[in-house]
Amino acid sequence: MTTRDPQAPRLARLAGLIADETRAACLLALLGGRAWTAGELARHAGVAASTLSEHLSKLVAGGLLAEERQGRHRYVRLADTRVAQLVEDLAAQVSPDVAVRPRNLRESSAGSAMARGRTCYDHLAGRLGIAITDALTARGLLRQDTGCALTDAGLGWFDSAGIRLDRTGRRPLARACLDWTERRPHLAGVAGAALCGHALEAGWCVRIGSERAVKVTASGERALRELLGIEHGALR
Repeated sequence: MTTRDPQAPRLARLAGLIADETRAACLLALLGGRAWTAGELARHAGVAASTLSEHLSKLVAGGLLAEERQGRHRYVRLADTRVAQLVEDLAAQVSPDVAVRPRNLRESSAGSAMARGRTCYDHLAGRLGIAITDALTARGLLRQDTGCALTDAGLGWFDSAGIRLDRTGRRPLARACLDWTERRPHLAGVAGAALCGHALEAGWCVRIGSERAVKVTASGERALRELLGIEHGALR
């Protein structure tokens, strides 16, 4: 007699939560890291508010989303970094051949901006994220040959750049996250989040549009060239 793994029912329930196009669209939208109202997500997913509310309730009950209410508004966000990592990893498994043609110029421009640079929950992705990861690796600040880890020189670089790394939690200091547009890993983990946060706070990058796209500013181009030798052509 075969004994069923007790994890199997829980895994099946988790997979069932994600295996819905509307819920998947919500999870992907929330990878930007900010909280969305239920109304914003309903418009984004193209469904009625009442329908979206049912989906959100399932995602909250399943532990994938956290919610808070302010007045009559219901805000939701990804529950934690583990959920973000799960969604990122699943999105990266989608075949690049299954691409949806943009319906208009606006969608085409938004897609180009997302591929150029975006936030992937709390770290940088797209060509921007890859350029930074490659530069860190080329300078011996990051190792990718035996996993993904900052070197001693890399730790010193973060200190000298004024980017504080919080080493008190259980989150990995550095983690490789497969980029779903570039099909290569970019830097995630504590270091990736700290670098992204600093880039936004220092004005190296600014958010554009209503989703996850970011653009490197002139001061950001100078900083990345001086600190990592990244030429502006790699950021466009």
